[in-house]
Amino acid sequence: MRKRRSLCKKHAVVYLPAGYDETQKYNIFYLMHGGWGNENQTLGTSDRPSGFKNVIDNAIANGDFEPLIIVCPTYNNTSPEDSASFSLALQLNRNYHNELVNDLIPAVEGTYSTYAQDTTPEALQASRDHRGFGGFSMGSVATWRTFQNCLDYFHYFMPMSCGTTLDDETIFEAAKGHEQSDYFVWVMTGTNDFAYSYENNRVEKMRGSDYFTEADTEQDGNFAYRVKEGYDHGGIASMEYTYNGLCWFWKNRQANQTSKVTYSADTKISDVIQDPVFGTYGRLIFPVDTGYYSGNTLESLQLTWYSHIDPDKTVEICNYLREHAAAGDPVFYDIYTEEEKKADPDKRDTGLFFFKGNPGSKFAICNAGGGFAYVGAMHDSFPHALELSKMGYNAFALIYRPGERTACEDLARAIRFIFANADALGVDTDGYSLWGGSAGARMAANLGTYGPAYYGGGDLPRPGTVVMQYTGHSAYSQNDPPTYVCVGDSDGIANWRTMERRIQMLQSLGIPTEFHVYKGLGHGFGLGTGTVAEGWINDAVAFWEKNSK
Repeated sequence: MRKRRSLCKKHAVVYLPAGYDETQKYNIFYLMHGGWGNENQTLGTSDRPSGFKNVIDNAIANGDFEPLIIVCPTYNNTSPEDSASFSLALQLNRNYHNELVNDLIPAVEGTYSTYAQDTTPEALQASRDHRGFGGFSMGSVATWRTFQNCLDYFHYFMPMSCGTTLDDETIFEAAKGHEQSDYFVWVMTGTNDFAYSYENNRVEKMRGSDYFTEADTEQDGNFAYRVKEGYDHGGIASMEYTYNGLCWFWKNRQANQTSKVTYSADTKISDVIQDPVFGTYGRLIFPVDTGYYSGNTLESLQLTWYSHIDPDKTVEICNYLREHAAAGDPVFYDIYTEEEKKADPDKRDTGLFFFKGNPGSKFAICNAGGGFAYVGAMHDSFPHALELSKMGYNAFALIYRPGERTACEDLARAIRFIFANADALGVDTDGYSLWGGSAGARMAANLGTYGPAYYGGGDLPRPGTVVMQYTGHSAYSQNDPPTYVCVGDSDGIANWRTMERRIQMLQSLGIPTEFHVYKGLGHGFGLGTGTVAEGWINDAVAFWEKNSK
């Protein structure tokens, strides 16, 4: 009878930056040891930290690169002696990617705060721009094998002093189907290192490959080769190479790339969603359910049930968000905690985009329509929030869960979040306003009628003003706030008569109102640019100001 082998328990050393905050997102770097080593070789242990830990501590304190998480694993099965056998170490490295992706990454990133929304393969792949893998000597072999087998999970690779031949062309071909901008490889060694000739040969192959273009500056190419004069194969070299690579990955390169990108009408929607400057919230800029929009570029974007989409405004909004995100200005806020999102994964598809106005000014929350099936923010709330911010108001655009009840709960939670963080956000909470079009107008009206507490938002005041566009909402109460309404008389979804009757009932209760119906306009005219409704937002703001005094 064959004896069953017991599974070995393996460890990894995790470095957390000083002041680690689980509410923040961190880049993460997996750093493999060399031969005759183990997971403690690079960072040391908790009671005996290494000099490399001090290097990283000081580099972050000096601003050399952003605070990050470093994970030091091992490819060994049971002991460091596994890597004492060169052939066994190569074999262990060849298979290591299986436990890396299936075991280590989920264990680490399910515990610590990275850019991964969760530990599903889809979420880990979506956050690859914030993940790197590197190693020195035999750890460099692990790096190239990770490139070969896990390219969908990593953007940055740091192979240092790889002193052996590998099936380079086969490894490079793992990039087939990827754009060169999808990955970056930083290769380093020293002139006195026995690995120097191996690295030169490999780099020459990279230069002749269809998958690599050498970078002369941080902005160009997708690989760099650096050689240190007089350095041999040792720990000092390993520390210095790693420090320089991390500077390139998460300060120099990203900062330079971030500052120079500008979107245009021809920019692909997918490029905006995947732009590293947005972290994990880029996917919320456009409808999460891709079945409700069409078009591949910003110019060709179309949203279900909407007319009059302005491509120039779409480009302006995307550039506004990118410019401010790149400058370090918060443009997105979660409204639910990680624990709440774990309990209800649908809450991951929520949040507030912030279009900042003058410090201390009143705030507005804009709510897009979409039939409670999706959130059409790019046409029905982002443009409104941007224009309000230009007028000096602090404007938020809510991304909510489909469904009228859940959408209103999310709006109530957003109000609660803003009130709780008013000082940090720099907003005045008195006389705030709620805006919405179509389904978003129903949300604004419901919160005006019933108040935030009814939807779980706590004992907070009703909005000072509600601004509604094109909806068939008819419910009202004597507690409704002043209400501004506009609609087109050719709206086949929301009959203007329904809105008129609601306004008349509010008037009969002595509630201030203003009503506009525009001849020939259909559903979803948004800001109304180029139509008879153009400029309505100025009237709505004047109504808000008049009724908030």
